[in-house]
Order: sequence, then structure tokens, then C-alpha cells
Amino acid sequence: MRVAILGGGFTGLTSSYYLAKKDHKVTLFEKEKVLGGLAVGFKGEGWDWYLERAYHHLLDSEDDILNFAKDVGFEDIFFKETSTDSLYEVDNNYRTFPVDTPQDFLKFPLLSFPQKIRTGLVIAFLKASPFLSLYEKYTAKEFLSRAMGEQVWKIFWQDLFRKKFGKYAENVLTSFIWARIKKRAKKLGYIEGGFQTFINVVEEKNKKLGVILNKGFEVKSIEKGNNGFIITYADAKQKMQEEHFDVVISTLPTAIMGKITTSLFASSYLDRFKKLKYLHAVVLILETKDPILAKTYWLNVCAPKLPLMIVAQHTNFIDKSHYGGKHIAYVGWYVDRDDPLIKMNQKQVLDFCAPHLKKISPHNLHIFNYHHFIGPFAQPIFDKDFLQNKPNFQSPLKNFYVANLDMTYPYDRGTNYAVRLGREVAGMV
Repeated sequence: MRVAILGGGFTGLTSSYYLAKKDHKVTLFEKEKVLGGLAVGFKGEGWDWYLERAYHHLLDSEDDILNFAKDVGFEDIFFKETSTDSLYEVDNNYRTFPVDTPQDFLKFPLLSFPQKIRTGLVIAFLKASPFLSLYEKYTAKEFLSRAMGEQVWKIFWQDLFRKKFGKYAENVLTSFIWARIKKRAKKLGYIEGGFQTFINVVEEKNKKLGVILNKGFEVKSIEKGNNGFIITYADAKQKMQEEHFDVVISTLPTAIMGKITTSLFASSYLDRFKKLKYLHAVVLILETKDPILAKTYWLNVCAPKLPLMIVAQHTNFIDKSHYGGKHIAYVGWYVDRDDPLIKMNQKQVLDFCAPHLKKISPHNLHIFNYHHFIGPFAQPIFDKDFLQNKPNFQSPLKNFYVANLDMTYPYDRGTNYAVRLGREVAGMV
């Protein structure tokens, strides 16, 4: 069959690979000129490795991407221990505390010993527990406040949720925190050369299997045709073309898919997706003389007065020699579409966050270069509306499938789950 795949991220690339292995004729459409989606990488001056536009790593508990790598003959994935800390304001000073191990938690000074024991038992239960329907009946705030105590919620969890989900923090379901605790790992993985190196290998494997990779081609609309679908798209020169396919797999964000299928689906189907809520990612990447964080790789900013969500010192994870000897740090936020950060240019974002970084860095902030990226629809809000309205693989029309990152629920988005979706949807065709 002739199969069209919309979107050239890991889900699209994985599904195209497995479908081509089954002798389907596959055409992939990607609006950008490079494949990779949210994992796409770039190179700066003097770098011999790619760097992702948004922070990426793997967990040692994630097997889907490792199995896919074996299938395509890619072996350059490694794991190493990293340091994760959280930053709090204590007596008008900013202090960081490790949160990697149970021993770290027992030393956490902002909770009493009984609170730590009670909280530790609940975390251990969540870690050992299979998924329970209970986790979708209560918000994380309700569950954690009852199970661990109101003070533990306010001190330990509240600002973690507010920094990640903003005004929706109190609406997020317990299933989200169950999944985060369930998959938490001390060792994190990375790809030699950066994720783009793996993407390039998968791209070449797809080409050898006969997959047509239309980079720089934007799908404008999809309509029902005789025994299939008619896709209208603009090529790299903005020339409009039409093509017929037997099967369509959309890996596009749900909101984008909804816009290009208004002639295809009934409003009763598409209106569901209008109830879904998203935050958009704003990422600033800094190349500095000295590290912003001394030893920490991942820093959760839990201080309400510091308007930062995370600081990830990439070169405390990956050696700086791969980036021209510069230290690389990510500063990230999830924000609403009308947040001022969305409207700022990269210099304005830097000017906004630099004074706050100086408050938490042991070194002077000597910046050589910086890069700014926005990721639309990067963080879905896992609330009760999401449960009732999220997409499923099978659409109302036969042979039109959906496989996008909304469907990684209850797990947070990531390349491992993107690969899983791609493999699963390929198995349905």
C-alpha cells in the first residue's frame, strides 16, 4: 500500500522504517529542511558533536529506543551517572539539595524526619505500584497532600508543579507523578555525536529501503479520495501539489492535525481536540567560559522568586571538548502562548534570565554565544479534559492513524516513547 507519514520526528522515522521493511511504499512529509522533530540538533563553531535544540537524554529503563537502535545497527549509545538537584530559597539564600537517592532525601533539611519517612514510603509505593485507575481519579495535589501531608506538598512538590505546568499545576493528575517516579533512573543515556547522529543514520536506512523523504514539504490539507486520501502539500518552492495515498499516519501535534483535516473529519471528532491544553517550550542555550552549575547536570528551580524552570548543565554530562571547549547550559521554561517570553527575541530572553543565573552560579557569567528556540505544543496538560479528549491510534476513518506525542501519556514526552508509538502504529497497517 501507499502510505503517507506526516512529520519527520522519531515517531515518523520509526514507523516509516518498519513499514518499508514490510514492503509498503512510504512517503514521509516534513515541513522543516532537516529531520528529527523535537530531537533535531545543530552544530556551533568548533563543535564536533551535534547539540539538541532542547535538552535530551535517555533513561536506562527505556528499552524501545535501544531495541530500535539494534534493529538499524546503531550502537553508539552510552549511559553514565549524573547529578540531579533542586534549588530552594532558605532564609533568604538560595541552596541546592541533591534528590537522586533515598539517602539524599533523608538528608533533605526542609522536612521533619516523620515527614521524610512518610513521604519516602509513598514514593516507594508509587515506584513499585503498577498503573492504577486511582491515579486518574485524583489530581497530584489531592493525592500527594493526602498521602504525604499538606506541608510536604507545599514545601517539596508545589513549586516543581507550578514551574512545569504554570496555572494548571493543581489540575494535573496523579498519573503524571506516578509515571515520573516509576521511570526515574540514576543513570542517563546519550548518543555519541548527539541525537542528530542517530537521526541521520535512521534517515539513510529509510532511503535504502525506498522511503521517499520529502524534507521542506508542508502538508496543507487532506481530503477523502477514492479508496484513500488526497494530500495537498507545498514543496520547497511553495508549489502546490496533490498525491493519493491508501494510508495516512499523522505524527503531527494534535492541534496542527486538526487544522489540516477539517475537510476530512466531522466537527464532533475535531472539537474534542480543542479542549486539550498545551504549554510551549522556550529554551535558551548558553556557551560560557565557566560552568553555570559546578557539578549538577539537572537543576530543578523550586524558588518562587527565581523565574526559571530548569537549568541543565549539559557539559556536566557530556565533555566540553565536543563543543569547542565551551561549557554548554540549557535554561528552559514551559509557558502559555501569551506569555511575554514567547514574544521576546533571543537577546531579550538572555537579558531576562542573566541576572537570575548570576544568583545561583559560582562563577562570573562570561557568555561566548547563545541560541534561542521555541517548541510549540511541547507540554500537554495531563488533566481530566486530556483523558477524555486525547487522540487514539485509530481515527474515525479507516486507514487514517494518529501517532503523536500526546499519546505517550502518562509518561512525559521523550524519544523512547516516540519510537514506541512509531513501531506500534506501523504494526497496525
